[in-house]
Amino acid sequence: IILYMFLAVSIVCDDYFLPSLEIISECLGLSQDVAGATFMAAGSSAPELVTAFLGVFVTKGDIGVSTILGSAVYNLLGISAACGLFSSMVSRLSCWPLFRDCLAYTISVAAVLAMISDNRIYWYESASLLLIYGCYILVLCFDIKINQYLMKKFSPCCTCFTKAMEENAEQQPLVGWREESGPLIRQQSRTDSGIFQDELDYSQLSKSMHGLDEISEDHPSVFTVPEADMKRILWVLSLPIITLLYLTIPDCRRQFWRNWFMVTFLISAAWISAITYVLVWMITIAGETLGIPESVMGLTLLAAGTSVPDTVASVLVARKGNGDMAMSNIVGSNVFDMLCLGIPWFIKTAFINTSGPIEVNSGGLTYTAISLICSVVFIFLAVHLNGWKIDKKLGAICLVLYLVFTILSILYELGIIGNNPTRVCGN
Repeated sequence: IILYMFLAVSIVCDDYFLPSLEIISECLGLSQDVAGATFMAAGSSAPELVTAFLGVFVTKGDIGVSTILGSAVYNLLGISAACGLFSSMVSRLSCWPLFRDCLAYTISVAAVLAMISDNRIYWYESASLLLIYGCYILVLCFDIKINQYLMKKFSPCCTCFTKAMEENAEQQPLVGWREESGPLIRQQSRTDSGIFQDELDYSQLSKSMHGLDEISEDHPSVFTVPEADMKRILWVLSLPIITLLYLTIPDCRRQFWRNWFMVTFLISAAWISAITYVLVWMITIAGETLGIPESVMGLTLLAAGTSVPDTVASVLVARKGNGDMAMSNIVGSNVFDMLCLGIPWFIKTAFINTSGPIEVNSGGLTYTAISLICSVVFIFLAVHLNGWKIDKKLGAICLVLYLVFTILSILYELGIIGNNPTRVCGN
């Protein structure tokens, strides 16, 4: 069932979620990194939002805090490793999007840790978390202007900004070829106009610039049998899932459903949440059967299980060479996870239970904070030293570091290192 759920998530992401995201980005004129940090992060992080609401309103425990903070290191290092190792091509990265998202995540983590240091959450603390995310969205709204200003300001002293300006200059004749004769239909930020624009040839790009980006031929049906033998076997195995998704989600890649892209996005995000719920349920049963302690499960299998949509979505876009979008989804989904904590906390403290704060258990958060901050700094430095590209070398380094972090975390949780005594349920 676990393997089948992995297959189901990949089908939802590839056939419905990412195509709807592409159309949303085209309509709003978003660059790939902004789309990855907003819509893609929100959709693929839907399971964490559900978990946070369950933790606050149903189980009345700190399951949301532990799940979101516990899986953050996996999101940063584990998914980066998957993007590097499972991608067949090298993806180029821009300096500003990664710096922007890493800075936002560091601020949000520091805010959450400051809030739960006294084991109590007040309404004004949760409201400040929403305010931080609002500021992050505001920065994304003016992303192009901020990026251009910073590149002009710091390009003399920072080589990565200089390279970004050179790449922009190389791309400018292609993207802005109509600038003299008339205004552009849509001016984009860095290197492309749209998520998958880099795959288009010049004639297709010129059609897009003239507003004629409607696909002339309809997309083939999901029931088309693949030619390769291995793909054909997977297609037969996944036929029940394909049929169920076909009956419940409008396929916005086809002309008839193209204007239903927001419905496709919302329903596919709901399906991602449902599949992830079953996946985490099965992983929990597997852990119980194998006798794996809960603390170890939370740091390994459950952390990976709740982040399956982020992993699949990031690897799929990295394979297409959209490195900025993959990295912005990785870090941006973590920033959105902090919002996932703020929304249920604010609703409960401001509207439902106004008499007192929410009680949370913040044991072991010092080590978590150090791990998160170190992993954010490492990702930024590793990408910088690797020449601002995602390749197999970066993937291998991230994988090794993730294994080191995980082993140290498990030893800390089990009380082998540090002074964190192991607690048994009910004691």
